[in-house]
Amino acid sequence: MMQALVNGRIVVDGELREGLSVVLDGDRIAAVTNAPPLDAEVYDLEGRVLAPGYIDVQVNGGGGVLFNDDPSVETVATIAAAHRRFGTTGLLPTLISDDLDVIAAAIAATDAAIKAGVPGILGVHIEGPFLNMDRRGVHDATKIRRLDDAALGVLSSARHGRTLVTLAPETTTPEMTRALAARGVRICAGHTDADYETLKAAFSNGVTGVTHLFNAMSPMTSRAPGAVGAALENQDAWCGIIPDGWHVDPAVLRIALACRPHDRFMLVTDAMPGVGSPEDHFMLQGRRVTVADGQARLPDGSLAGSDLDMAGAVRNAVAWLNLTLPQAVEMASASPAAFLGLEAQTGRIAPGLRADLVELNSDLSVRRSWIAGRAS
Repeated sequence: MMQALVNGRIVVDGELREGLSVVLDGDRIAAVTNAPPLDAEVYDLEGRVLAPGYIDVQVNGGGGVLFNDDPSVETVATIAAAHRRFGTTGLLPTLISDDLDVIAAAIAATDAAIKAGVPGILGVHIEGPFLNMDRRGVHDATKIRRLDDAALGVLSSARHGRTLVTLAPETTTPEMTRALAARGVRICAGHTDADYETLKAAFSNGVTGVTHLFNAMSPMTSRAPGAVGAALENQDAWCGIIPDGWHVDPAVLRIALACRPHDRFMLVTDAMPGVGSPEDHFMLQGRRVTVADGQARLPDGSLAGSDLDMAGAVRNAVAWLNLTLPQAVEMASASPAAFLGLEAQTGRIAPGLRADLVELNSDLSVRRSWIAGRAS
């Protein structure tokens, strides 16, 4: 039976519209209309907001587990379930720098999860270990390595979903970057000390995005634009931003938003195991990370990912970045979908797309979500 979601405010075509109903037929959106079918089962939104489900391309953990610790279908399912509570209906489990056999296991796990129908898994993000040692942040120095033919084979081994790789372009060659892109892998620059010219060239050699803009990369200064300058100048590259108030000052993000099209920014969480878990700490490759006040920090005070969820990211984007709710939602849904090449499948409320949706309370917390038409 078809279901009609009625009496809500719908985020559609960049606007918040009333008087429309969203009709679901199986796993798809059948119609967005002011006249739903009379025989449809009715779900009353009671004036609440209905938005496209959020898509997070950088999720290290959640529900008390870290992807690196056990790259398995069970871990992937636990992470996805934890983040679904906060409106994330699609994500890339993210592996931080590790050995090639662990990377291979992570890719195999997400492949198997997608094949098994684990809700919300869109692929995998391999963040490192092909990074600049000086910009590695909390990544384990013993894992950092160069991109070679063996690694190329592992990184392009996925059979299902999307593969995203974060690398430092100055640590490899344009030929290797192009070879990776030619195999269908999406590439972001991150944890990089590349200068302006190097990153600008990388954008012509297969790099299409930037991982957590401003963090762990060469900054923009008056005489050296750096990686940040190259990213802000490029009107086509996709930039992930972490709006938790700790990784980047909101004023800096507002300046960034004034430089480029909003639809080329993606809200990401860089979430760690604390999201969806009551635990106040976790272990990161042998190091204790404390979770408190919305932060995840090592004993020396260094940030180790975040304790942010996507519902919080959207709330913060509206509260701090002078964005309307539809603009913030677009950066959490349509933009990452387009970055992954999934815009014809998900990321918007439109007929024919998968019914990945989130119902929001007045405070923008999550009341309910749907993945492929199935409600949580």
